[in-house]
Amino acid sequence: MEDYAIDRCETVVVNGDRQNIRIRARREGSPVILFIHGGPGVCDRHLVLANQSGLADKYTMVCWDQRGSGKSYTPDIKRQSLSVATYVDDAEALIDLLRVRFETEKAVIAGHSWGTVIGTALAARCPEKISAYIAQGMFIDGSENELLSYEFCLREAERIGDKKAVARLAGIRPENGRYPSDKAMMIQRDYLSKFGGGTYEKREGMIKSLLLPLLRTPEYKLSDIPKYAQGGLYLSKALWNDVVAVSYKDVCELSVPVIVTQGRHDYNTPSEIAEAWFDRLHAPFKKWIWFERSAHSPIFEEPEKWGAEVELALSEALGDN
Repeated sequence: MEDYAIDRCETVVVNGDRQNIRIRARREGSPVILFIHGGPGVCDRHLVLANQSGLADKYTMVCWDQRGSGKSYTPDIKRQSLSVATYVDDAEALIDLLRVRFETEKAVIAGHSWGTVIGTALAARCPEKISAYIAQGMFIDGSENELLSYEFCLREAERIGDKKAVARLAGIRPENGRYPSDKAMMIQRDYLSKFGGGTYEKREGMIKSLLLPLLRTPEYKLSDIPKYAQGGLYLSKALWNDVVAVSYKDVCELSVPVIVTQGRHDYNTPSEIAEAWFDRLHAPFKKWIWFERSAHSPIFEEPEKWGAEVELALSEALGDN
């Protein structure tokens, strides 16, 4: 069994809402890194801890199940008024809690996909609380994001001669980031997975890739899985219109170090949009890291490289810890 000075799961109150966090650190007093998961509602503490616990040697890792997600889910979420701003407010409040708890001025934030919708807004709003911003699956513009993701699927279907896929995709082109129906969006996401735009080498369906890791991890009990599913399904619908309306194209400057870890084959949040934004970005330190064998989640697709590259980039940005 690993010897950690801190290794616990607990519930904290964030803006009046009870939310669950998971903390792991090899030693007391190490800098805090807050992982902001994707989705909305797709918690990944089990994957972060399984693949990146080496970071606990230098950092206090905090994995957060966001409002209405995973271990933080309650049916009350369906009576709340939710928006992107709700989650940015929650993230800032949690950072404040962690700053007090661990007696530190700042925290590193690591956002994945939907987590970058929160993370970019957070870095712009309160840079004095953030020592560095790590992003992967970088979300920049909802409307352009979905159009390029859809066009990738249609292009791949035509390239390989999959007539059934071409026919199913033909009538569901998104407008302003919105698909004609929830079913249409699921069709697009299934083909995205099949064609390697979600996960590049291990191309599994959405259910298999989400459910099996949950069943195999000690981080979630069997009783947590129905809550996980309910939260993910509800939040994706409740927040989708708000999410795809987001555009960070005009965010040309951030006052914190920015590290983007991007899969070469990512067509969930297409890399070309993120790269164009990054090229225009002004920041005190910025570093773009390509992952050639990854699509949307290099933290899990190339875990050893991701951990090593992030540790190196943080050392360059902040100095050795």
